[in-house]
Amino acid sequence: MNTVGMRLVEGLHARGVEVVFGIPGVHTVEMYRGLSGSPVRHVTARHEQGCAFMADGYARATGKPGVALVITGPGLTNALTAMAQAREDSVPMLVISGVNRRASLGKGWGLLHELPDQQAMVATLCPTRRITAPDQVAETLDWAFATMATGRPGPVHIEVPTDVMPMECPALPAPTPPLPRVAASGLDRAAALLNAAEKLVILAGGGTRGAEAALRALAERLDAPVVQTINARGQMHGHPLTVPASPSLSSVRRLIHDADRVLAIGTEFGWTDYDMYVVGDLPARPDMIRIDACAEQLARLPAALTLQGDAGATMAALLPLLAPHKGDGAARADESRSKARAEIGQLEPLMPQRLEMVEVIRAALPGCLIVGDSTQPIYAGNLYYDHDRPGGWFNAASGYGALGYGPGAAVGAAVGTPGVKVVCLVGDGGLQFSPGELRTAVDERLPITFLVWNNAAYNEIAEAMRAANTEVIGCHPSPLKMEPFAAACDLPFTSVPLDPEALHWALAQPQDGPRLIEVRVTA
Repeated sequence: MNTVGMRLVEGLHARGVEVVFGIPGVHTVEMYRGLSGSPVRHVTARHEQGCAFMADGYARATGKPGVALVITGPGLTNALTAMAQAREDSVPMLVISGVNRRASLGKGWGLLHELPDQQAMVATLCPTRRITAPDQVAETLDWAFATMATGRPGPVHIEVPTDVMPMECPALPAPTPPLPRVAASGLDRAAALLNAAEKLVILAGGGTRGAEAALRALAERLDAPVVQTINARGQMHGHPLTVPASPSLSSVRRLIHDADRVLAIGTEFGWTDYDMYVVGDLPARPDMIRIDACAEQLARLPAALTLQGDAGATMAALLPLLAPHKGDGAARADESRSKARAEIGQLEPLMPQRLEMVEVIRAALPGCLIVGDSTQPIYAGNLYYDHDRPGGWFNAASGYGALGYGPGAAVGAAVGTPGVKVVCLVGDGGLQFSPGELRTAVDERLPITFLVWNNAAYNEIAEAMRAANTEVIGCHPSPLKMEPFAAACDLPFTSVPLDPEALHWALAQPQDGPRLIEVRVTA
């Protein structure tokens, strides 16, 4: 007999799912029965928050939805933080959980893992559905994958009552994959406006990930500098038109202000990208053209024209309508890059040093993925950094800003990109949020370098307290002793000072599986 839980796994595989991240529990046994003999790989996390962070990292690295299997109650509440991070960064993630038997829901009987209303709790964060009968499995999976593929991506939740999961379930029909939507109207008008402009600027957000060729071709046709938000970095590495700098910087804002037309693609104009220092405004242009998959996002800011559709498909459809532009795009981009890099040193004297350490990673491990936590060198890179791999720079130091994101997300990224080296850049404070996920990396023999920026403090917070003329409280928890910690995790260990050459040497050493490198930083 094939149960609902078994058919769920079968349905995931039919929709292209190759790996799930999970922690089994008594409420999800039937799904795990479905994993037995299945081609779907299971990766065991150490905490449900880390489990969902793994799904997030997998999705960002592959462009495919990440899937997490968790138990009802604490399993799901633990995963909610990671789901919120995925929501803020528009990351497609499917979380499947159990829930108590149907007759008990909302009754307060004191069942194991009981919540007053689990679905209502999740509904405040993301779309959610409950499977209450076997004939709902296929349609619910179709709904979940369509939801993640159309409009703004993000987390989706499915819950299955414990009395439904073991029910006999018939074979599922073949799924119909959703197709990317090209803007149905407005292309000719957009082309006319762009063709009439002379000093164009493109604002590229995370919605352009996976469409690097289309973005590059569009930029070259328009001779337009391309400002990349954090989630768009790596798409234009080394290109004369690239501006891999935060639009929060005054130099980049000037570039946007001086353009006679702005084309914004796949960017929601989030404040942590566009107003990181909370000066109180966004460098938006009411005469801009916007392309985005989400109608709600398109309605947030005034624009001359909005095109709702998949960023890559819409850019490809728009390109043949555009006349070649020849102007000073490369010169404007070069000036903006130069001024932006100088500006970060004016903001914080140590920022260039931190950025140099990030650039050492790129030099020592070309083409790697850098998965970041909320730590000082990540903040520096978010302000200015040109990565050499499309989609190869992402972190939690923006949007929701969940500390402890890095280790789990790095595991997911490494699972999704076999053979690609992954660097998890995490602070000593963030590492203590989720140390268990390093053991998952050991179990899976993943080529991850856990690079720990060790200043023995929550130093970013301490600096903010000092800047506010407030006594520094709570920012110096007792630090891990990194060498015995690495030994406890069965990780090769190297400790280096805050020196680019020393870090380059450590990163360049042969690697077989995961390892831990500590950078000793003076707090």
